[in-house]
Amino acid sequence: QFAVNMFRTLPPSSNPTGAEFDPEEDEPTLEAAWPHLQLVYEFFLRFLESPDFQPNIAKKYIDQKFVMQLLELFDSEDPRERDFLKTTLHRIYGKFLGLRAYIRKQINNIFYRFIYETEHHNGIAELLEILGSIINGFALPLKEEHKVFLLKVLLPLHKVKSLSVYHPQLAYCVVQFLEKDSTLTEPVVMALLKYWPKTHSPKEVMFLNELEEILDVIEPSEFVKVMEPLFRQLAKCVSSPHFQVAERALYYWNNEYIMSLISDNAAKILPIMFPSLYRNSKTHWNKTIHGLIYNALKLFMEMNQKLFDDCTQQFKAERQKEKAKLKEREEAWLKIENLAKANPQTLGSFQNWPSWELSMCPVSKKQYQFIIDPSGMNSPVAMETDGPLLEDIQMIRKTVEDQATQAQKDLRKDRPLVRRKSELPQDIYTVKALESHRRAEEIISAHDGH
Repeated sequence: QFAVNMFRTLPPSSNPTGAEFDPEEDEPTLEAAWPHLQLVYEFFLRFLESPDFQPNIAKKYIDQKFVMQLLELFDSEDPRERDFLKTTLHRIYGKFLGLRAYIRKQINNIFYRFIYETEHHNGIAELLEILGSIINGFALPLKEEHKVFLLKVLLPLHKVKSLSVYHPQLAYCVVQFLEKDSTLTEPVVMALLKYWPKTHSPKEVMFLNELEEILDVIEPSEFVKVMEPLFRQLAKCVSSPHFQVAERALYYWNNEYIMSLISDNAAKILPIMFPSLYRNSKTHWNKTIHGLIYNALKLFMEMNQKLFDDCTQQFKAERQKEKAKLKEREEAWLKIENLAKANPQTLGSFQNWPSWELSMCPVSKKQYQFIIDPSGMNSPVAMETDGPLLEDIQMIRKTVEDQATQAQKDLRKDRPLVRRKSELPQDIYTVKALESHRRAEEIISAHDGH
């Protein structure tokens, strides 16, 4: 009777498909027959939960075909139905040991189709939620099949543009794997860096959230393997013009465990981070970022004063090299220009060049001066002296300490900027229906209490 009432072809989506579809903005289409369907779902769940339920007899009816039809319903647009489906499938997975491998395989197939073909499926978050509890129960050591699932299915899910819809559940699954087997840390972190968003800043913030969750459970021995590429990416994030990306990256310096890992490996990490932190300490457009950067610099300075001074010297030396190289290039262009002017055969034609060709000539000396040090005017310490660096270093120390203290005061006063979704008018019926919905778990627990 459950199969007759529940298994049906889902209606075509009323929401747009492809690039026009935004799961965070477009309202779900609710199932018109939900009052009837809810009763059937409730009855079947109570049947599964009954102390008289016998899986050996039920397996004649709850078989692979039954599970396949159940999984097809996960693409329903109605979140209330997906909630009941999630609980139902989880109970079946727990009671029918013979169906477990088949359920995992079919969920994998749904994910593969979602990642590589359609990029559209309504039930990915619910399926990941089921997998989160399944992964939690995996025996140790992990089977090769489970490791392949992590590397070939879960990690590629980060590529999909609708990641925001299911990211919390996906991050939970990944962290569960790392808590089970720390040796998976390196391939997981390297995959995240491989899939790192290039142009989608909100997605980049999600990656930073997940990376911090991973660092919270990382073993120090595994951290050493990934710290250099990881902090090279963090250095790019700190330099991001999108303030939320830079802010989220700089919040890592408020995490005590991450700071202990950084402290143990400061000799490798500070030289990677210092140029980005220094350059953006004044040039970033958002003043909240200035304060967070000074806080990070202050922590680095307190961590290892000598290393901080060495990085300051190295940074200045690199800038001097850059200036010398640009000066050499400018002189070479000037020499070519003078030779061209001195050549009587080219003098007349040079004067008659069209304006678009002249625009491709070497840049002027003033332009080169700007290129040599675009951030020099706004830097906390200009570092233009060619003499001993002692004064530069002392000035940086004082500036960092003063600005970090000031930033702490400013942060208390400033209201944090938050990303807001567009305030679209909502359908009153949809809102009321979703608000009045009782989750499957609540109904089962209420029934057990009577």
